[in-house]
Amino acid sequence: MNKPGPEEYVPFYATYVSKVGDGDIVDILEQQMHSTHALAKSIPAEKAGYAYAPGKWTIKEVWGHMADTERVMAYRALRFARNDSNELKGFDQDDYMANSRFNERTLDDLADEFMQLRKANLYFFKNLNDEEKKRGGLASGNPVTVNALLYIIAGHEHHHIGIIKERYL
Repeated sequence: MNKPGPEEYVPFYATYVSKVGDGDIVDILEQQMHSTHALAKSIPAEKAGYAYAPGKWTIKEVWGHMADTERVMAYRALRFARNDSNELKGFDQDDYMANSRFNERTLDDLADEFMQLRKANLYFFKNLNDEEKKRGGLASGNPVTVNALLYIIAGHEHHHIGIIKERYL
């Protein structure tokens, strides 16, 4: 299936979707899994607690945030792919972060968790057919399709990895 059109998601997500290149989205997500894991493993442990400015997240918190967001987006994709028509509530990333305790963990642990989460999600993503990818629903009061959610997951990760490379490393 192709990249989602703008009618499949609200403008807020356009930044994430635009960051995803052409090609099979499942292949892109699988490649990201490996490159993101390798990047985390290359970061020295003493740098993992670094935040580039006051009030900004640490590298460990960014990794944890990526996992939290993937969980939420994959759950939305599951519900909509299964034709669940109930509206899904949103989540506040800052509230999640305030209750996360990511800085108590090692970056290696967070990176391994993220990789295992992506591996598990890939089993689901690989087996979605085009009809299921076209399905959608309301999340946070906004329409979104399953296909768009896959691109949002990939684009969100790309966005944060770019920030880590530019501002943290």
